Amino acid sequence: MASNMPDDFDEQFLVCPVCMRHFRDPRVLPCLHTFCRECLQEWATKQQPLEPLSNNNSHCPTCRTQVSLPDQGVDGLRTNFYVSNLLDFAAAKKGAEPGVPCQVCKRSVEGSKSWCADCAVLMCESCTLLHRSFPCSKDHEVTTEETLKAEGGISTFHSKRHCDKHRNQELVFYCESCNALVCTACTVVDHRPGKDHNPVEITTVSQKKKETIQALLQDIDPRLKEMQTSIKEIDRKVSNLTPSKETATEQAKTYFRKLADLLQKREKEILSQIDEQCRADGKALQTKKEAIEFELVGLTSAQTFCQQAVQHGSDVHILEVGKQVQARVETLLAKQLDLESDWSDFQFVENTDVRDFEKEVQDLGGVKTKIDAPKCEVVLKPAVPGFECIAELATMNPEGRPCVTNSKAVTADMKDPSGTDVPTQLQMKGWGVWELSYVPKVTGSHRLEVKVNSQQVPGSPFEVEVKGNPVLTIGRKGSGVGELDLPVGVAVDKDGNIAVVERGNKRVQIFDKDTGQSLRSFPVDGEKPYDLDVDSNGMFVVTSWGEHFGLRRYTKEGKLLDTFKPDCMDDPHGLTVLKDGRMVVVNRPEQSSCLLLLQPDGSLLREIGKGQLQKPVFVSVDESRDTMFVTDKRAHKVFAFDLDGNPKFEFGKEGQNDGDFQNPKGITVDPAGNVIVGNGGDGRVQVFRANGAYIRTIGTVETERASGVTLTSDGYIAVACWNGHCIELYRYM
Repeated sequence: MASNMPDDFDEQFLVCPVCMRHFRDPRVLPCLHTFCRECLQEWATKQQPLEPLSNNNSHCPTCRTQVSLPDQGVDGLRTNFYVSNLLDFAAAKKGAEPGVPCQVCKRSVEGSKSWCADCAVLMCESCTLLHRSFPCSKDHEVTTEETLKAEGGISTFHSKRHCDKHRNQELVFYCESCNALVCTACTVVDHRPGKDHNPVEITTVSQKKKETIQALLQDIDPRLKEMQTSIKEIDRKVSNLTPSKETATEQAKTYFRKLADLLQKREKEILSQIDEQCRADGKALQTKKEAIEFELVGLTSAQTFCQQAVQHGSDVHILEVGKQVQARVETLLAKQLDLESDWSDFQFVENTDVRDFEKEVQDLGGVKTKIDAPKCEVVLKPAVPGFECIAELATMNPEGRPCVTNSKAVTADMKDPSGTDVPTQLQMKGWGVWELSYVPKVTGSHRLEVKVNSQQVPGSPFEVEVKGNPVLTIGRKGSGVGELDLPVGVAVDKDGNIAVVERGNKRVQIFDKDTGQSLRSFPVDGEKPYDLDVDSNGMFVVTSWGEHFGLRRYTKEGKLLDTFKPDCMDDPHGLTVLKDGRMVVVNRPEQSSCLLLLQPDGSLLREIGKGQLQKPVFVSVDESRDTMFVTDKRAHKVFAFDLDGNPKFEFGKEGQNDGDFQNPKGITVDPAGNVIVGNGGDGRVQVFRANGAYIRTIGTVETERASGVTLTSDGYIAVACWNGHCIELYRYM
């Protein structure tokens, strides 16, 4: 293959990373990596050997960046015309070699050849002259062989682009309103200059875009140098890993050998002491034994003499020795003897309990890293009995930056209110971030001790309050920082924190998902702000009804970017933003309530549910299952539609039993497709399967009026409590 390639650019640039052949109809993903169209199609359908491009989102097989496909799927991706042009250049350059026949007359003639960009054919000199003489092709762009072979010839070689609608027309204009390349005919028919279209010559727009890209290139170069420098520094540190390991290993072995020597020495001392004690006790006992035996012999001899005298002696004999025998025996019996041994078994005494010593051993040496325990941070998350609960530890270096350490350097010990151990598990989740997981069995105050390199981190031991749902209540009535007034819609921002729109204070306020602390807020326009969502770029989109109604997009900091008020909209309430930027809005005018599916620019795609919905409130979309769910508080139901607007099913009825509704409002969908609904009438938060079957009730809002609901990334349901002027967090999974 290498022999077929031109010399002035890299071969791999024209090779598809999937099939490892030259690109065929190259298509570029949003992350700017290019693949053959057929390879992407096969990837999407067969799901081998890479992950599928299904459900309009997946990961690029080269950089693993998550990408979203357009509605048309792979066919909606842009063609990489630059790569196509390079392929044409390579083919033209090879075709200009000696012996290659003309693609028009098919003869192998000597002489130079030329390439017609309009016809995409290679021609000999005769055919080139003839080609230029025809009126229909005299204006075609023809590149000579000299240009093809000249150094830098590729920069002057361009294949012309023609309009898909008008095949004989070249793309020479760019409609700024539609972000589309168009031909001259298009500017007369579909993109006529005026209010809705603004076609401009390509060269004008291209020059501005080149200047923008050039500015980006100037920003890229310093960043590349930083990254390259960082890689070199990492390589240097990697090269030091083995020497550091060997040194630390030898130091550790030496240290523990010394400890082992001390233990062995102490063992010998104790064993010697035992031997010495055994000898001393044995000698003392033997002496006592000999003394008793001596007395025993004397008494035994007297006993024998007495027995013989009594049994065999005559009266005369008895009278002769009786007095002597009596004196001897009485003397022996009267003698005070120490018959007690005064000795008990000696034993080894554990002055230090093995279990205590085991804990002490944990402090015998360690691996010293750049981790600075006083700078480490622990974030506690709400805990509920029976659920896996999490605490996050960030290990920091002395400069306060995240730093990696080994798992043995981190210890976590938790005890419940009775002092019983609660098993904990430790897992690294990222650069310098550790997840401490545990499953408490009881409610009450638990004690969590966290150490890094045998040092307590700041705040340790922590008091972890384990309680039932709700695990956290955020806010109270008021207009100050952290206070709420009539919260309605809730959403999770790009950082995982909880954003809420307040009707009373006419603002959006963002709270920390773990602590409930207010992070920031910004005012919003409109008389009655209602719901909000976050688009793929992290921007807030907010609805408001009443006077100055509309749909407004704000930056993360709260700067107003866009206001959408299409003619079809007059009473917007609930809102969901799709991954591709399209928006689904609940529109609730009298007698004609419906859902509006809008383009990212706010223009109408279609109306959904008109004539079926009575008083819709909130909407949530499960894009992976092509289903949108909308609550209807007048019908006391949830209606399901597909994204084309076709009704699928409905579930629920008015009542107080499991699965019944009382003015259903907030709604969201979990990753498994289950539907979570909050009741505005009785405050119950219920979970249903994707088909509407009731599963369980998560909890009941104390103020009996649940509004918007959303699911956080770490498994909690945030419920806006209209009457309670707060947000309640419920553990869900």
